[in-house]
Amino acid sequence: MRHSEPGSDKRLKESIEIKIRFSEVDSVKMAWHGSYVKYMEDGREAFGRKYGLEYSLIFDNGYVAPIVDMHLQYKCPVTIDDEIIVETSYIPSSGAKLLFEYDIYRKRDRAHVLHATTIQLFTTKEGEFEISEPKFLAQWREKVKDLISE
Repeated sequence: MRHSEPGSDKRLKESIEIKIRFSEVDSVKMAWHGSYVKYMEDGREAFGRKYGLEYSLIFDNGYVAPIVDMHLQYKCPVTIDDEIIVETSYIPSSGAKLLFEYDIYRKRDRAHVLHATTIQLFTTKEGEFEISEPKFLAQWREKVKDLISE
């Protein structure tokens, strides 16, 4: 289920809820650390759907956007059947990159489970890094600029 939660800051943000499945826990019954990368991906996809920055837009404009930097800070474990809230926020930047921040909370008590950031750079489909802002990205940023306070 997807829902947006208004915050005190004016940011592009989307929240989704995910139930921890058996296949996502390790031998000590806690969510495996690698599962969080998937939850972040789910958050980015939901963000893209909400704000018109889907991966298909990037692909259709001749680019891919691989993650080149990722930082994760684990705060609190979750286990099978816990429900989590994944909040994905766009961090304004310039140039040919996307910055996102993630906060994951356990739904039942709002315990802070994880804080993370990612940086995605744009490359052509042939793998060449784009050094200037792609035209479609400049258009998207212009479209959403009034929704953001820096």
